[in-house]
Amino acid sequence: MPHRPSRRAGSASEKGELPMKTNGAQLITRLLERQGITTIPGIPGGASLPLYDALRASTIRHVLARHEQGAGFIAQGMARASGRPAVCFGTSGPGATNLLTAIADAKLDSIPLVAVTGQVPRAMIGTDAFQEIDTYGLTIPITKHNFLVRSAAELLEVIPDAFRIAASGRPGPVVIDVPKDVQNEPIEIDALPEPGTADPPPRFSDDDIARAAALINQARRPVLLIGAGIIAANASSDLRRLADKASIPVAATLLGLGALPHDHPLFLGMIGMHAARFTNLLLEECDLLIGLGVRFDDRATGKVAEFCPRAKILHIDIDPSELGKIKQPTLGIVADVGQALRALDPRVAATSRCEWVQRMATLRALHPLAMPGADDPSRPYGIVRHTAALVPDDSVITTDVGQHQMWAAQAYPLTRPRQWLTSGGLGTMGFGLPAAIGAALAEPSRAVVCFSGDGSLLMNLQELATAAEENVNVKVILLNNAHLGLVRQQQQLFYGERFHASRFRAEPDFAAIARGFGITAYDLGTAANPLATLTRALGEPGPCLVNVPIAADENVYPMVAPGGANRDMIGGESHARI
Repeated sequence: MPHRPSRRAGSASEKGELPMKTNGAQLITRLLERQGITTIPGIPGGASLPLYDALRASTIRHVLARHEQGAGFIAQGMARASGRPAVCFGTSGPGATNLLTAIADAKLDSIPLVAVTGQVPRAMIGTDAFQEIDTYGLTIPITKHNFLVRSAAELLEVIPDAFRIAASGRPGPVVIDVPKDVQNEPIEIDALPEPGTADPPPRFSDDDIARAAALINQARRPVLLIGAGIIAANASSDLRRLADKASIPVAATLLGLGALPHDHPLFLGMIGMHAARFTNLLLEECDLLIGLGVRFDDRATGKVAEFCPRAKILHIDIDPSELGKIKQPTLGIVADVGQALRALDPRVAATSRCEWVQRMATLRALHPLAMPGADDPSRPYGIVRHTAALVPDDSVITTDVGQHQMWAAQAYPLTRPRQWLTSGGLGTMGFGLPAAIGAALAEPSRAVVCFSGDGSLLMNLQELATAAEENVNVKVILLNNAHLGLVRQQQQLFYGERFHASRFRAEPDFAAIARGFGITAYDLGTAANPLATLTRALGEPGPCLVNVPIAADENVYPMVAPGGANRDMIGGESHARI
């Protein structure tokens, strides 16, 4: 008897979308097509071969990654740049375990990722079969939801549900584990389900909005603290409207950067461990902290008990579990932050807050962010600044994790949401290159720049092959100090300069390696004119790598000691006077 999905559906025979008789693998590809998926990175294996056989007849383009972690981060780059769920494929066993880091990273950074994995046949589950692993059990803690599909008929519900769950509320990853025999299972259907879409956001009360507006209107020294939730909600214009109307300074977490242009007069920059001094110091003085789509991560707050100690807290987030988890709010509202901001707008009074805005200007003048070597393309701030000046304003910027990530966060002039893609919560080295490939696939008309370090690049170096094969417009700027730089910096500052396991004694020729993959490469360390060489490299079509040797003792400042209060910053003084 033909299977009919329970959700509203259209007739397959009438629409010509699917033969009446198919199998599980073909059904998966058709359902993914209906979800609007056009590109999927992955690596095939024995347990996913039926899926790949079906993919040959699909409109979906497959991108052959060189490691499943790379495939996961390519998909993440697509999702982060576009704001839409993205899909990656992996096989059973090591294919699935190789995906785990990218899935966990998506969970902590709230990225809508759908990972489809092959599994051994149903009858072999639990027998320690070749390449069998409990993918379902392994991924429970690092997903919003996961499925072990038990029949081809279940796919009619599972695929749309996976996309609905990934996109609803606080976005996140979903795993669909499909046994090989389910992929091969014949199924007769006469209808396909409607694509899965995000559920409506939670409703909030007028009373809560009125109370929130009263807190804002009564505050003399408010600050807006924005996180990734602002970008996920596409609420940048709503944020700017409120900030301008009520003259409220805006600070961002690492993942909130880009939601407000870097040169907006009320923008304070990034808060926390590597913030400008004036940013952390101004937050110490605020009397109302308005947290929008933030989770009060320890890298942002420093010592939680001493973060904004005199401030009332208004916390608006779509995830109810975040309210009161780290900082107890005066008022917490579960809401889509964009909808909440639009509801607040008519209730918040227009005001100049002249004294508070002047205090911001005074602290900025007293404690500006020092950027030594900003004119020198062979130094960290200089390479970031010169790169920014040479690429289009709308370029997508990805980073790996380490000192270079913080130099880029401090110095790159970000102007728009979804321009800045970086690993925040998990802090995953190896994120930058594959994420850049994914961003280029999702936004082929835009330039993509990946700032990386030698330690990070080595963790997913193989994806240079993918970049070359896909001929993506990705420029890798490699800040190469032959060290795990942030580890070395912490050993210098907090471990009595007892350096251990932070230096790479074998220093690869990264330019030669890139050329070996078929990628154009330059080395500023041997260039007669580094700026001219950088200019040429960034103008090259297709992928390109630029090796930038930097001194091992270059540190990123200011820095808050782990566990310290944000006011207790080390270094970074520019000795400015007003």
